[in-house]
Parts: sequence; structure tokens; C-alpha cells
Amino acid sequence: MSTTFFKLPVFGINAETADCVRLDFKIPADLTKDFEFSPGQYLTFKAQLGGEEVRRSYSLCTLPEDDMLSVAVKKIPGGLFSSYVNDELKVGDVLEVMPPSGGFTLPHAAENTNNYVFYAAGSGITPCLSMIRSVLAHQPEAAVSLYYGNKHTDSIIFREVLEGLKNQYMGRFSLHHILSQEAQDSPLFCGRINEEKCRLFEQKLNRYPGQSQYFLCGPAEMVFEVKDCLTQLGVDSKHLHFELFTTAGMTPTRVQQEEKVNAEAKIRMKLDGLEFEFDYTGNETNILDAALKNGADLPFACKGGVCSTCKAHCDEGEVSMAVNYALEPDEVEAGYVLTCQSSPKSKFVYINFDK
Repeated sequence: MSTTFFKLPVFGINAETADCVRLDFKIPADLTKDFEFSPGQYLTFKAQLGGEEVRRSYSLCTLPEDDMLSVAVKKIPGGLFSSYVNDELKVGDVLEVMPPSGGFTLPHAAENTNNYVFYAAGSGITPCLSMIRSVLAHQPEAAVSLYYGNKHTDSIIFREVLEGLKNQYMGRFSLHHILSQEAQDSPLFCGRINEEKCRLFEQKLNRYPGQSQYFLCGPAEMVFEVKDCLTQLGVDSKHLHFELFTTAGMTPTRVQQEEKVNAEAKIRMKLDGLEFEFDYTGNETNILDAALKNGADLPFACKGGVCSTCKAHCDEGEVSMAVNYALEPDEVEAGYVLTCQSSPKSKFVYINFDK
């Protein structure tokens, strides 16, 4: 993964809803290799706004074979970057963009799956749309179901695109809108996506129970309610994939409790083939912040354990992660960590961003 930011002019800005725009970028020929991606991955943007550096990650909604790379940016109240993009950004303006990254993608082992089920809410549709389009286009035997939660019809991001896919792939793509502030013909599709709704959808609508790959994206409360429900229904954890857009509403019971850490340690890091070393004094809350304080230029975005931009491999020593919303269990078992959530447990730690 490249950790360099490239300057890209905005090719197009299109309103998807009253508070969400789609940004389009044409990638120069000499950067095509850098910006290769898998459906479901995201771009990290960097900008100087209000006198501070702001980094934000947004999922790609396009396919690798499309002419452009596109992301959707929903305006968040008080959000510096999202407000700037929705209110001030113009076609031709230049943004600093890191090449695609992220592990919320279609697993290679799922290619023989005959059914994919997506649960999304709000802007959580963005990475799901990319994966849905990929499955429908490249796996002709596979069926796809989408349960998509929003407040009302006018707030549905990519509504026309989704309706177009439903018409194009009749019999293979089942689209279900769940609206919390607008009446529907059936009470099953009124309200919010939660554990109760999920259980009913699986019992009444899933054509392939026990044979599906599940993808969940949206607010943490929704994602974990659906995840818990599917687990209770016997879905294998290897078939459950999720990504959070926010952790608002999460309780401490949802995160891994921080273990005893060393107040002082020697940290060595490797990035782009270069190594550097510094002392961790315990005055910083995590290894990433300590490295940045010591002058390192490392990849990061959310600093909340939600994205995986700061993901690296712990080659030597041990660390403790305070929270982890981004890494799959097999990645953690293989030694990968989120540096924004990691503190040293041993006196020496070697963190490798190149692995």
C-alpha cells in the first residue's frame, strides 16, 4: 500500500441527496498502478481547513473497470471536511488523496458463494454499492440482497443507481428500503434496522440461510445489533464482514479492554523500506501519536480504530490494542495491529508498515 498523498483535481461534483455529493476523479495514466483497488476499499483525503490538517476517509462507490474513481461525501453537522466538500469545493479544485486501502472487501474464498446479503444505513451504502455491482457483474450465478436503512425516500443515497441495478438484474438483486420517518406499505420496512428487523428479514426473505456472505456497514449500533443477531442465528463468523462509519453510541463493553502496558519502550518502525527508531516515554496515548511526535510521517486517518489506514504488522515484541473496529480476527492473529490504538507491552517493539 502506498502511503503517499497525490494531488488530484476534482473532475466532477454531483448531488446525490440534499446533504450528500459524489466526487469524481480521473486518474492520470502514470498513477493508474497506485490507484488500483478492490471493491469496498476507501480513499483517504488530506486538507488544511481552519488552520489545521484534516484527514478523512471515504469509500469508493465505483468499480476498478470504471473510467473514474468516485466517493460519496455526506455532510455531517459540524464536520470540517464534509462541510467544505458540500458547500465550498468546486470542479477543478485539487485535493490531496492517498491511494486506496481497507480490508472491507469481497473475500477471495467467497467466489463460490451463491448469495450475498448487505445491511447498510445512510452513507454506509457507499462501499456496499461497489461490492454489489462487482458481484452482479462478475458472478452471474450469485444473488444479492440489500437491506438499506434511511430516514425517508429523499435521503436515499444512490437511489436511482440502486433502482437501475434492480431492473437490470431482475431475479438476482433484491432491494429493500427501510425508512424510519416515512410510512411504507408493510410495517416490516418501517423503522430502523435492528436485531428484531434482522431476525425477521432472515426468517422471511433470505433464500439461502446458512449459505450467505454478509456485509454490514453503517453506524456502530446498527452494525453490532445485526452482527449479534446473525451470530445467534448460527452464521459463521468467517461469513460476517463489517465496517463502521462512526462509533457514536458504542459502550465500553463493545471494545477490547486495554491491557497493562509499558511506560517506557524502544520502538522501531519500517515504512517504504526505511527504518527509524524512537523512545516511547508513556506520555503519549498510543504508538502512532508517539511516532508523529518524533517526526515520523505515517499513514493515518480516523485515529479511532475504525478505518485501517494506520494498520501495520508487529514483527517483534507485543502491543495492546485499546479498541479494534477495523481488523478481522485472522489479521489480529497474524500479528497486524492498528497503531492508533496500540501501546507497547514489551520493552522493544518492531512495527512494519511494509508487510
